[in-house]
Amino acid sequence: MGKIIVEECHIEGLKVVTPAVYGDERGYFMETYNCNDFKAAGIDVNFVQDNQSRSKKNVLRGLHYQINYPQDKLVRVVSGEVFDVAVDLRKESKTYGQWYGVVLSAENKKQFFIPKNFAHGFVVLSESAEFAYKCSDFYHANDEGGLIWNDPEIGIQWPNIEEDELIISEKDQMWSGISEFKK
Repeated sequence: MGKIIVEECHIEGLKVVTPAVYGDERGYFMETYNCNDFKAAGIDVNFVQDNQSRSKKNVLRGLHYQINYPQDKLVRVVSGEVFDVAVDLRKESKTYGQWYGVVLSAENKKQFFIPKNFAHGFVVLSESAEFAYKCSDFYHANDEGGLIWNDPEIGIQWPNIEEDELIISEKDQMWSGISEFKK
């Protein structure tokens, strides 16, 4: 049981995962993670920490990364809908500085695998959203870095939300652009 469909993205390493969902008149069942299925799909990661957050509509979180303790992440939405984004920060990568975005929702049940050395963020599209994710390393508060969400050099095409409607933490408004990261 528990087979998954994995879509490769134009940025090497990023993968959109759709689990098999078994439903009937009672509801549904799905495996959100099975190490054998993920390993067979090329995602051979030892996850050590699970996190979950809840945010209201128009909350934008990110773009975050860990500096010395980078994390692979497997993210999904438990309730609601978000537009989820990853930015390639692997300096040797041919897609360095490029981004990929995907809508994750409780309805589509898609998951997004983001390898180490990517910045990550999302904006909530529904009235609220619960966001769950697995990490391959523990969170180190003093190791967090970030990129400003609207860096023109990256050029993320966020969903059509007026900037003055976005709810962004003070910390996330203070990050610099990728040109500073390059240094």
